[in-house]
Amino acid sequence: MDQIHLMKVFVAVGELESFAAAARRLDISPAAVTRAVSALEDQLGVKLLLRTTRSVRLTEAGGRYLEDTRHILASIHEANEAAAGINATPKGDLAVTAPILFGKKFVMPCIVRYLQQYPDVDVSAYFLDRVVNMVEEGMDVAVRIGPLPDSGLKALRVGRVRRMLCASPDYLARHGVPKHPSDLAGHSVIGTTNLSPRAGWRFGVTEEPTLVRMKPRLTVTSNDGAIAAASGGLGIARLLSYQVADELASGQLQVILAEYEEAPWPIHVLHRESKYGSAKVRAFIDMLAQALRAQQLD
Repeated sequence: MDQIHLMKVFVAVGELESFAAAARRLDISPAAVTRAVSALEDQLGVKLLLRTTRSVRLTEAGGRYLEDTRHILASIHEANEAAAGINATPKGDLAVTAPILFGKKFVMPCIVRYLQQYPDVDVSAYFLDRVVNMVEEGMDVAVRIGPLPDSGLKALRVGRVRRMLCASPDYLARHGVPKHPSDLAGHSVIGTTNLSPRAGWRFGVTEEPTLVRMKPRLTVTSNDGAIAAASGGLGIARLLSYQVADELASGQLQVILAEYEEAPWPIHVLHRESKYGSAKVRAFIDMLAQALRAQQLD
């Protein structure tokens, strides 16, 4: 059988963990899927899948081969597009992810302009306050805030943000303004599980920053929830500068302990383009990077 066909069938089975689901995705019979996987395993001389009457799962070798095969098929697709001249004009589907509030404030306006400029592109936007695995979840472009782990992704730095402590003027009038991080022990603290998941906040830009442990009075899963609680006078929250820009400008919140802040966090636009490139991704990255660099995010 054709090697590329065998790889496509294996990837479908490996991703869906089902022969029947892979057959539906590829619009072929379950028997054809079984034959293709068996032929690939015979050709390689290694077991790629463990099959029972109830489940299908990858072997260790199968997991590694799945990742390699995804990259190979993606490169073939991009090479074919480049040869056919499809890359000359942005077209097709584009998947973009960013943190929730950042996506709403800064990425969505760029997406709207992009779609207006390129009518042959459809965009799926995933605004989530978690780290999205771009390869496994099929993302073309991601905005990441914070230090980047080592990866095979390409990163373009577009700005930075501050992590700052904020409280309402009413709360500070009632409870006093902390002068040192150690003063936080006597205050009502609002924690967020995505920004400050640990029971402690770090301060200072030295190699050994000060860690202040505390028990939040309120813990929320969303940054807008923390903003609402802090604006309502409940206590002190740690948030990113862009998230509270409006509240700071209006006077609903004010910054405290600014002199003890950690170093600003970088903002990167990530992508996984190959050497062939894709017009739809390149055009979006160029537009997004220009828009973000024009913002005063810190």
